[in-house]
Amino acid sequence: MKLFQREQRSLFGEILDWMLTPLLLLWPLSLVLTWLVAQGVAGKPFDRALEYNVGELSTLVTVKDHQVRFSLSLPARQLLHADESDTVYYQVLGARGEFLSGERDLPLPPADEAQFFGEVRIRDASYRGSDFKIAYTWIRLDLPASKPALIQVAETLDKRSVLATEIVKGVMLQQFFILPLAVLLVWLGVAYAIKPLNQLEERIRARKPDDLSPLDDHSIPQEVAPLVSSVNDLLLRLKNSINHQKRFLADAAHQLKTPLAGLRMQADLAQREGASADELKQSLRQIGSASVRATHTVNQLLALAHAESSSSIMTRQVCDLAELTIEVVQDCLPRALDKAIDLGYEGASPGGEGVALNGNPTLLKELIRNLVDNAINYTPSSTQQPGVVTVRVLADPFGKVLLLQVEDSGPGIAPADRELVFQPFYRILGSGVDGSGLGLPIVLEIALRHSATVSLEDARPGHAPPGSRFAVRFDASAQVAV
Repeated sequence: MKLFQREQRSLFGEILDWMLTPLLLLWPLSLVLTWLVAQGVAGKPFDRALEYNVGELSTLVTVKDHQVRFSLSLPARQLLHADESDTVYYQVLGARGEFLSGERDLPLPPADEAQFFGEVRIRDASYRGSDFKIAYTWIRLDLPASKPALIQVAETLDKRSVLATEIVKGVMLQQFFILPLAVLLVWLGVAYAIKPLNQLEERIRARKPDDLSPLDDHSIPQEVAPLVSSVNDLLLRLKNSINHQKRFLADAAHQLKTPLAGLRMQADLAQREGASADELKQSLRQIGSASVRATHTVNQLLALAHAESSSSIMTRQVCDLAELTIEVVQDCLPRALDKAIDLGYEGASPGGEGVALNGNPTLLKELIRNLVDNAINYTPSSTQQPGVVTVRVLADPFGKVLLLQVEDSGPGIAPADRELVFQPFYRILGSGVDGSGLGLPIVLEIALRHSATVSLEDARPGHAPPGSRFAVRFDASAQVAV
């Protein structure tokens, strides 16, 4: 239980709670233990004095004329009763239990206790309404068939209590000064211990908004080092993300600059004096073509931004990959027919075993569409030699394999360019195909969001042209058993 409760947790307060709470709770226990120890310590010298008195009185017991005698001189009697704080009584019993001297009614030792010789024992007893300590011993007598003599000395406990109280006062009065001092020292020690955290906070607050450099982890406590390391890792990822966004915006502005400049130039040409109707129509066609390219680039940019921002907020549901793929193929058929490309689908049927996965259907269709559009764009085709684009969904429910393949009969992609084509705005030189260079980066980003991998290889190795085969392999954790 903590003594200090706060609405908002404080590291300083937590440490003080766990250090001061046990200290304040143990202090009363320390008082009790000190009192008990003081009682034992205070009683020892008085117990020894009682034992000494019993020993001295035992020397005064003698046997004369077959009679037990006890003679206590007046100075010795006065010395025995000299203490004004405590009352001291004694008792001497002879060989037959007869009373020889002292107090007649002083309590006898327990009846079941065996007689002993050569030692002095001390017991607690109550006498005349007060608590006493009684020291006693038995003495053998040089008489035939006689019992041993009993000597007892009793003393009240006033001096013991006074001494124990003085000991407790001597110890506890110091603690009344030491305890507040200890609390103050603990307070100052904790404040000094967390000072590096305050300094770290000041350094962070003093930073400029654009300063994302790592925090210095050499002047901080060892316990805070993991936290600073995590913050540095976050700063590094944030810096990389900002740099990526800056590059993306710069590349996007560059990509949009070309079609927008073409639009402006064609508009200027259409407005020039003396332009013929054919020239005006040609300018309008160029304006339409440039606007289509600009629209396509903007749509691709939006798709890539949507894919990148869907890492944590992406809604998932059970999707049929074969059904989504067939829908995309049907949507792309008009474009394929315009280019005289043989576009077809092979593989698993919708609703078949192993084709269901947990994902976002909108993003998955975007992935498939970009792969199919890329194949259509880069596959040469004519009515005499039509190009071929084949889309497959392969499912192995036993091996937990779900694979999407898009294969074309185009010129293929050189091994040196196979990693570069997945970078935003990268385009292979000499392809002669209009594009934004964003289709494959979108594919890669959506695949990563679905724990899938994307690979690229020649569709027909050793042939000319070799063609390209893009394969998206979905992880077993994304698949759903139906």
